[in-house]
Amino acid sequence: MEIAVVALGKIGLPLAVQFAESGHNVHGADISQRTVDLINSAQVPFPGEADLDTKLAEQVAAGRLDASTDVTTQVARSEVVVVVVPLIVDDQARPDFTAMDAATDAIGKGLTAGTLVSYETTLPVGTTRDRFAPRLAELSGLTLGEDLFVCFSPERVYSGRIFADLRKYPKVVGGLDAASTKRAIDFYEAVLQFNERDDLARPNGVWDVGTAEAAELVKLAETTYRDVNIGLANEFAVFARSRGIDIFSVIDAANSQPFSHIHQPGISVGGHCIPVYPRLYLSNDPSAVVPAASREANEKMPAYFAGLLTGALDKPISQSRVLVLGLAYRGAVKEWAFSGTFPLVEELRRLGATVFVNDPLYDADELRAFDFEPSDTSGQFDAVVLHTDHPEYLELVPASFEGLQVMVDGRGVLDPSVWTDAGVRYLSLLPE
Repeated sequence: MEIAVVALGKIGLPLAVQFAESGHNVHGADISQRTVDLINSAQVPFPGEADLDTKLAEQVAAGRLDASTDVTTQVARSEVVVVVVPLIVDDQARPDFTAMDAATDAIGKGLTAGTLVSYETTLPVGTTRDRFAPRLAELSGLTLGEDLFVCFSPERVYSGRIFADLRKYPKVVGGLDAASTKRAIDFYEAVLQFNERDDLARPNGVWDVGTAEAAELVKLAETTYRDVNIGLANEFAVFARSRGIDIFSVIDAANSQPFSHIHQPGISVGGHCIPVYPRLYLSNDPSAVVPAASREANEKMPAYFAGLLTGALDKPISQSRVLVLGLAYRGAVKEWAFSGTFPLVEELRRLGATVFVNDPLYDADELRAFDFEPSDTSGQFDAVVLHTDHPEYLELVPASFEGLQVMVDGRGVLDPSVWTDAGVRYLSLLPE
């Protein structure tokens, strides 16, 4: 089978490798010439994905995977097109379809009769049918359900463990029509392999949920539920701290009850999923109260931690040097999208602090490109804020810093006694 994968980022490239590893020829496309050049030379363009380096090298060497910036040509070579172009939101929290529309136009111009197009990018409900499919038909001159087949099948994987997740979780599909659904099922059964799971209501594998709209809602429901859960955990945490209650013990105890699962609270909820997908849901359902309130609660957390720090210093924050540890939204993953570091630094600067940022995955020039002042993890700082749970940060000790007054543990991962025993005030969501 000849397969095009459009967008070779943290999801798209592992998918392309997975399809090639299943014995198919994969023609990747990406707007970045650097990404394309690295892939064609069998080099991974980003760190942190388990086994991707060796698997990519094997498939490029075998001639089963190539990459190009020419989307239309790669599509024309293929009988299936998988689209994983990111969909973001603008500064008004509205879906920004600029990149997706451009990709869809490029795909439409290369389609040949009988092609299946599967959108895996998380989308507002109705987008596949109402926005993208008509454009594909218009540009290609093909007829939906007859010689052009379109489905939605959300990616449901986690960066860093994508190959394992592809085997672990059912592959949800929903076509625009019965013919598209059948083509989608046949395709994904040919390119994915699944673990047996006795805990599922039906055998693990490709699951038809009826329509593209139902498949779109599956992903929005999963991620919005998580955002609501995290927002509630953050509200619990702020309240518990005000009452001198150990929120982490509370959560552990609550999660011991069957069917309970409360996410850990913290300073950052970033990445393409949690901050964005609830907004995509709200674009369909703007009157939804709970998702909107949860998003608001989560977006307040960086400012909340900045406030904790301000009250803990023995001199004005406007005279203080503060080091923020971590730009990435989670440990060991080089992804900055919607990282809590941006609002945290903005708030600290608004309060007058001199702010520095460190991240082992980003060099000084990369940090400066985000308008951050880079620093290593040594030197003189009045306060340090742990934003990202990188493994390297777990090894830090008070002696690493000169004149440190306050350590703010935004992830609750450090040993408080290490800092308090050295005379450093330790702050987290735990009561003091």
